[in-house]
Amino acid sequence: MVTLSKIYTRTGDAGTTRLSDNSEVRKTDLRVEAYGHTDEANSAIGLAVALGGLPERVVEMLALVRNEIFDVGADLSNPLDPNPKWPPLRIEQPSIDRLEAYCDELQDDLPVLRSFILPGGNPSGAQLHVARTIARRAERAAWACAEQYGLDTDGGVNSLAIKYLNRLSDLLFIMSRVANGTEHEVLWVPGTDRSAPQPGVSADAGR
Repeated sequence: MVTLSKIYTRTGDAGTTRLSDNSEVRKTDLRVEAYGHTDEANSAIGLAVALGGLPERVVEMLALVRNEIFDVGADLSNPLDPNPKWPPLRIEQPSIDRLEAYCDELQDDLPVLRSFILPGGNPSGAQLHVARTIARRAERAAWACAEQYGLDTDGGVNSLAIKYLNRLSDLLFIMSRVANGTEHEVLWVPGTDRSAPQPGVSADAGR
C-alpha cells in the first residue's frame, strides 16, 4: 500500500531521487528518464479519456491499461535483482498478451491501411495520437537505459517492460482510429509538392 501523507518532501532539491530499491541516483539518470516518459504517456491517456467521446469498450480497456502503466513505471524504477528481499512488481507476459488481444479485437472492424495517417481527428482521438508518440518516446528512453545498465541482467532492465511500451503505442494507434472513425481519416501523401509516380515508371527514369 502506498501512503502519501505529504506531497513535498524537499529530498529531491539536490538533483537526486531514489529508485524503488531505495538507491540514490541523479534525476538525469536514464532510468528516471524512462519512467518519467512513461508517466507522461499515462497523463496523456488520462486527458484523452477526460475529453470524452471515446467508445465505451476503449474506455474500459484504458482503465486497466492506465493502472498497468504505473506497473511499468515501477518496474523501470527498480533495477533487476536476482535475489530480491521481497517479490518486486514486474511486468509479465500475460499483460503483453492482453494488449495484443486488445489490438486484435479493435483491429478486426477496421479497414486495412494503404498509407500512414496524419495525426488529428476529434479531440479524444487526436489526444490518443499524442499519447502514442509519448509511449514511443518512453520506449526509446527505456532502450537507452537498457543499453547502459543491461537487459534482463543484474542491475538491468526488464525486457518485458520495454515490450509493453511497444505494444502500448500500437494499441493507442488503433484506438485513435476507432475514436476518430476511419471514414474521416486523412492519409499521408508523400511529396505533396510533386506528382505521384505513374504505375510502372521507375523513380530513376530519365536520370
